[in-house]
Amino acid sequence: MTYLGERTEAPAWFLDAVATAPEIGEVEVAGAVIAYRAWGPPGGDGIVLVHGGAAHSRWWDHIAPLLAAGIRVVAPDLSGHGDSSHRDRYSLDLWAEEVMAAAGAGGIDGPPFIIGHSMGGFVALRAGARYGRDLRAVVAVDSPLRDFTPEERAAREGQAFAPQRVYPTAEDAIARFRTLPPQDTLPFVLKHVAETSVREVEGGWSWKFDPGVFHRDPAVFEPVLPVDCPAILMPGEYGLLAGHTPNLLTDVAGRPVPAIEIPQAAHHVMLDSPLTLITSLRALIAAWNRWPPTG
Repeated sequence: MTYLGERTEAPAWFLDAVATAPEIGEVEVAGAVIAYRAWGPPGGDGIVLVHGGAAHSRWWDHIAPLLAAGIRVVAPDLSGHGDSSHRDRYSLDLWAEEVMAAAGAGGIDGPPFIIGHSMGGFVALRAGARYGRDLRAVVAVDSPLRDFTPEERAAREGQAFAPQRVYPTAEDAIARFRTLPPQDTLPFVLKHVAETSVREVEGGWSWKFDPGVFHRDPAVFEPVLPVDCPAILMPGEYGLLAGHTPNLLTDVAGRPVPAIEIPQAAHHVMLDSPLTLITSLRALIAAWNRWPPTG
């Protein structure tokens, strides 16, 4: 297992990516302020990157700039996460609405590709069900689809996320950062994600997310099917869908759905296999742009 105390030297590609300054904006959705980050030229089609539960848009800092060659890339903080407002109640429908609003406010004029990781994959699929005719495609990256996410399961079993602890310093909080489920990561990526996951609160430092995002009716995680646009599953070889992907392909959209497996990757693909993820997404989007598939 790789933790923050180990070597964290970062390669040039990573340093260049995270040094690429995004445009930062916000949009109001149903009474909540939704923060987003954007890269690449505005206008036309684009990509929306949706983080997982308890995560935030900066999990994509090293991914988005390498996707933004000639295309707009927008990464929102879902409500209850990152720098966005908290709500009294959360739902996939609201999060899907936030994704669409961030796409428009963030400079995407045409139908976007929506790419979501883990719980963000649920959001992408819900967007595909609600707004599919206005989307190019949706991609669910190692989303469990018919089960709880690891974060949701840990919260329900009392293993994490409640009550939210306050640490005396940012360094103390960052040192406690762990992935759920535990997995090997690239230390320099984990360090960046951990450092951008904390905020100053009364009495010290804590995590940016609202623990309330996990305390909902389990039905909130069920994507509304069928998805009304092209859909792709992108599981990690050792991720949550290992060994189960064939049984889920038809489930997702009411028709066969292709899967692109990321080799040697666990659940948090952007933390252990970012370049493979980037290459897979680049190839997928290039193919869609040249030969748009039918929904």
